[in-house]
Amino acid sequence: KSFLSHTAYLPCYFANSQKTDTKDFRVFWQNGHEVVHEVYYGQEKHDNLSPKYINRTKMDMDKWTLQLLNAGIGDEGQYKCIIQHSEKGSPKVIHTSECSLHIIANYSQPEIAQLHTGKLKPNEHLNFSCSSSGGYPEPEEMTWLISHENKTHRLTYHMDVSQDPVTKLYNVTSKLSIPVPTSTLINVSCLLRLGEQLGTLVSEPLSI
Repeated sequence: KSFLSHTAYLPCYFANSQKTDTKDFRVFWQNGHEVVHEVYYGQEKHDNLSPKYINRTKMDMDKWTLQLLNAGIGDEGQYKCIIQHSEKGSPKVIHTSECSLHIIANYSQPEIAQLHTGKLKPNEHLNFSCSSSGGYPEPEEMTWLISHENKTHRLTYHMDVSQDPVTKLYNVTSKLSIPVPTSTLINVSCLLRLGEQLGTLVSEPLSI
């Protein structure tokens, strides 16, 4: 996993237990049919690289890890590391491994907005929206928390999700409608569940 626009570290999982000189290896990194990086007997080779990876990769031969600079959502996918060793003149594959790259972008703190103006009477409804933006991957769920007199109710409504066609980042909104409270003070907040890697985000509570 890597944060958007940060450096992603892709491991090759190669122990080099024989302590062979790195100049005796050829190392290839691929993403599907695209060549991501090549090290040819100690020298980095750029002839065959896919244009999107030019000047964006560095191989740490001590840790056998590829650094992918300025990682973007378009870089997500399966990366394959292939290591060849030359014996008696002909290179032989001695190691292959794969790793999967997932990009993460932080969502903004959810914000609640009131969708009504003027004075409300009993029996009418309060309408709210809760929004968060600029995150990746797609969130799992948005939940409303309504607290009064030490009790909290959780309500889950439909979450509108839109994805920016250029940045591929997601914006989310959910709407809530509740009867006007007659006497007690209530607190309304909303919770955005983002899955394992990002946890949950909660809005500032709104007191009514």
